[in-house]
Amino acid sequence: MMKWLKPSLLIISLAIPSIASAYDRITGEMFASRSEVFAENGMAATSQPLATQVALDILKKGGSAVDAAIAANAVLGLVEPTGCGIGGDLYAIVWQQKEQKLHGLNASGRSPATLTLDTLKAQGDKIPSYGPLPVSVPGAVDGWFELHNKFGKLPMTELLAPAIHYAEKGFPVSELIAYYLNKSVSVRGKYPGFKEVFMPNGRMPKKGEIFKNPALAQTYREIAKGGRDAFYKGDIAKEIDRYMKANGGYLSYDDLASHKSNWVEPVSTNYRGYDLWELPPNGQGIAALQILNILEDYDIASMGFDSPEYVHTFVEAKKLAFADRAKYYADSSFNDIPVKQLISKEYAAKRRKLIDVNKASKQVDAGPVEGDTIYLTTADKDGNMVSLIQSNYRGMGSGMTPEKLGFVLQNRGELFTLEDDHFNVYAPKKRPFHTIIPAFVTKDGKPYISFGVMGGATQPQMHAQILINMIDFGMNLQEAGDAPRILHTGSSQPTGEVMINGGYVSLEAGFSEKTKRELVKKGHTLQHAVGPYGGYQAIMKQLSNGVYVGASETRKDGMAAGY
Repeated sequence: MMKWLKPSLLIISLAIPSIASAYDRITGEMFASRSEVFAENGMAATSQPLATQVALDILKKGGSAVDAAIAANAVLGLVEPTGCGIGGDLYAIVWQQKEQKLHGLNASGRSPATLTLDTLKAQGDKIPSYGPLPVSVPGAVDGWFELHNKFGKLPMTELLAPAIHYAEKGFPVSELIAYYLNKSVSVRGKYPGFKEVFMPNGRMPKKGEIFKNPALAQTYREIAKGGRDAFYKGDIAKEIDRYMKANGGYLSYDDLASHKSNWVEPVSTNYRGYDLWELPPNGQGIAALQILNILEDYDIASMGFDSPEYVHTFVEAKKLAFADRAKYYADSSFNDIPVKQLISKEYAAKRRKLIDVNKASKQVDAGPVEGDTIYLTTADKDGNMVSLIQSNYRGMGSGMTPEKLGFVLQNRGELFTLEDDHFNVYAPKKRPFHTIIPAFVTKDGKPYISFGVMGGATQPQMHAQILINMIDFGMNLQEAGDAPRILHTGSSQPTGEVMINGGYVSLEAGFSEKTKRELVKKGHTLQHAVGPYGGYQAIMKQLSNGVYVGASETRKDGMAAGY
């Protein structure tokens, strides 16, 4: 009997890896985690299920897509403080069905008026990642009210009510967020107010435990009642001013009171018949356009998804785009950014000639030209769609946490450089280079896909890959996000770092060992990485019948849902 059992056990043990390496689905790509979500009346996709459900509730009450996005963002600031909050910035692209037009909003904040370049240089050759010095004006709340004033239908008191309820009564913490909460303690726990707000029991909440934030509930209540001025000119602003002065900071009441967001025109490029829209700098969105422009002349489809030719070509195109990103992307109020030239097909053709199909580049110069985050998307019954991204930068931001207010202040100012004569050099009242970017796709002037992929420099790379996955490789909306991702790191940066060794290529599980071997032969340095591949949410409006299709990121805790 024992002799008969041993071979069976051996067979079972050999079978386990093949079962574990692919999802046991009867339809779709083997790497697909779930089906797309379909609905006619409204759709929401966020990185946390409670936020998605709140967005749907708002839509069902007659709220607009913007109303749903604001309500979801407020909930995410509570349930996912590791990625966002009202201490951070916001960008959005809105499709207005009645106008048949896209609107872009830059709701990012500026540096403190009294913090000088000389002061920063005196403390070191780099702006610190944490503490008071990298804190810039939080733009998110002003962004909410700009969006609401233009496209909202329900009162702000109704939009913030769900977040206030969960902040007071508590909510169970989800798995990935619990992981990042705990990971945030080591570098931020020393800053005043952080532990008091997020660790009332002496530790971060674990997965499934109930967490409350009564201070944030009160802050939301004041915003709902007093509007954006309650945040920028009222007691909230005064408390931020007091807290920063008491803890060696420069962000002041006057900085907050003078803040304003800007409506901007989205810019686009056409990739094989589809227009990808991004916001112009100070964000990095046009890098995705530059990547696609360079790649358009290649027959990507014939290369195949899991091929060294495709991965190599993509990485080399990314390096070229990011060299320009390092030099030119900055606050357009302080510089004449050559956006039109950077995203032109003619410029891409010149840059494309620099790619060697057999060899990885080690160093790339910018071209000669003249002149941790959450993403959510919503769509309503009237055909309006919102692509919104919001962040503290570096997960839980600077660590600076006014205890009475219940939220952490962002550290986006870290993304300035201290190099004189650089486009992105620090200056008072200046917006830093920004990584968070919403995206939108139109087809023949009609709304098609509202999407984003959160995660620092990952974002433009994944914006391009999502479109390539759908257009060149024929994947559906969910598969395009589930597919293994290519990530290149180590490019030159707007903060002054220069690539001299070609950087590093990380390939998510699913790419073959043969492809990896051939990439090494071309001179790429491969690096194993877990977790930095971004977080994707998307809503598509089917061109044939107007039905909404939703997709959500398997690498996050979230979900897409509609009605």
